[in-house]
Amino acid sequence: MRNKQEIKELLDYFQTTENKELKFDEEAIFADYQKNNSHQSLAIKILSIFGGILASLSFVGFLLLAGLYDSGSGLLIFGTLSIIGGVFINKIYDKTIIDTISVSSYIIGFVLLAIGLFKMDMNENTVSLLFIMIAIAALFIVRSYIIIFISVLIMSGAFLTLIASSKSFDVIHVYTSFLAIIVTVLFLQEAKIISVNRAFSKLYNPVRIGLIFSFLAGLVFLGHDFIEVSGEYLWISSVVIILLIMYVLSRIFELLNISSMQQKAGIYSVSLLILSTTILSPAISGAILIILLSFLVNYKTSLAIGIIAFIYFVAQYYYDLHFTLLTKSILLFSSGILFLGLYLLTHKKLTSNEKV
Repeated sequence: MRNKQEIKELLDYFQTTENKELKFDEEAIFADYQKNNSHQSLAIKILSIFGGILASLSFVGFLLLAGLYDSGSGLLIFGTLSIIGGVFINKIYDKTIIDTISVSSYIIGFVLLAIGLFKMDMNENTVSLLFIMIAIAALFIVRSYIIIFISVLIMSGAFLTLIASSKSFDVIHVYTSFLAIIVTVLFLQEAKIISVNRAFSKLYNPVRIGLIFSFLAGLVFLGHDFIEVSGEYLWISSVVIILLIMYVLSRIFELLNISSMQQKAGIYSVSLLILSTTILSPAISGAILIILLSFLVNYKTSLAIGIIAFIYFVAQYYYDLHFTLLTKSILLFSSGILFLGLYLLTHKKLTSNEKV
């Protein structure tokens, strides 16, 4: 929607779909759309994040060279003030340059706070729990897309640190399974969540993309030797993710107007057969889940992320020496069939719907 005419056409469409008369404040809707449309684009947000990270690293390096590293209490005080400053600067001002400054201050605060706490011999679990509490508190205060996104990443990073430092490596399956469920609920219940109140609508987008990256981080940990995950329990995450994929497929059936029980049973059977080949690689099924959810709600950003993640995880799995060449070949062959089948099915259905 780029102008009043397009908005009016959409409102007229809603009017025709209802049996009773609906009244809309067209001027207010257009004014609100213009306000939302003036917000920063995703590219600007990404540049702000990287700019904030680079500025933060440079400034932290300067502070350490200046001798601040010698004072644990100084690091704690400066880190706390930086976090508070980053939160409230962003709350008061809503400009791109200020946003970058607040992000830099926020990241600097966490880095200095971590160094100060470790310098005072505080263990990793305590630091991680403290970071989780600070990040959660920030979610209730800030409405900045970037800081909310970073806060979600800080929380997930702290959880992964807790898992690694406590050597409870198999808890990673609880982490990935929980995030898979939460991400699925967020995608499928978007309308209900953002309509709860204005705060939820502001939090929704950055929290969703943050949880997607957090979910992928857990899948990366499962596929690498960062933590010593037992291969005996890899199926736990896979089973949860595959069940979620089956549920998402049921929602896609509704979107594509597939009502034949025979067709549904056939698609379910083929999907389960193909996905069963990924039982030892939950990262692949996790990427497929993100792709299907993104397709269902037409979220292009996470669709691109899911496709990139899928290619990476398939390549990683293929070169994993723990599996035979035959297993790797079966995986690639099955994945190719799955995606070709999905393409043909969706293309056919969408084409037939357009003709109708």
